[in-house]
Amino acid sequence: MIKEFSNTEILNFRHLAAERAVDFVNSGMIVGLGSGPTAKIVIETIGKRIITGILSDIIGIPTSKESEREALRNGLMLSTLNDNPRIDLTIDGADEVDLDLNLIKGGRGALFREKIIADSSAEVIIVVDETKLSHSLGKLCPVPVEVYPMAIRSAGEFVRELGAMVTLREDKEGKVFKTEQGNNILDCRFGPIENPHELAQKLSMKPGIIEYGLFLNMANIIIVGGKEGIRHLKR
Repeated sequence: MIKEFSNTEILNFRHLAAERAVDFVNSGMIVGLGSGPTAKIVIETIGKRIITGILSDIIGIPTSKESEREALRNGLMLSTLNDNPRIDLTIDGADEVDLDLNLIKGGRGALFREKIIADSSAEVIIVVDETKLSHSLGKLCPVPVEVYPMAIRSAGEFVRELGAMVTLREDKEGKVFKTEQGNNILDCRFGPIENPHELAQKLSMKPGIIEYGLFLNMANIIIVGGKEGIRHLKR
């Protein structure tokens, strides 16, 4: 059963967890910077620690234009994965986390770059509030599937055959959502996913599907903020 918390409580949970995650950042690190509201808190916290001298010589690798802007606003030095192909640590949020520390990500549409950055990282720390914890992926949210525009219909039919209810994502203005790569996103509601690894394998085999929001065996530590304080879940 999902616990009910106010928006203020949830934001406080995220702040506590994000600040704890930044404790893992050391001076001189190359850090992958996630996208979304939780990652924004992480970036702000890193920026404050740079200003106060707690951290120095941090190089950020952003996962989206949004996180790039936020990093520059907070005084972080930025680089690219081509210039720094091995990242020391990535800190990001997630839309859902299961008992095996597998994730659903992509609620903000940055899943393609987020997965590349996570895969290039020596360690991945995920920051969530306790409402994001689930016994089974797919119970709380749909799986975002990034699709090349010409393949929207065929990819949608394919995912429906796998058992999902499929919705083409729209932006706040009601227009078709476009990722930073110019692709579309299908939000695919499977319900509880019995075997996420099998589903991931099937999705990866369909031409036209660029990426999907199942992040399996990628997170090393989940930092959870909740009513009882901070918890660390480790693989």
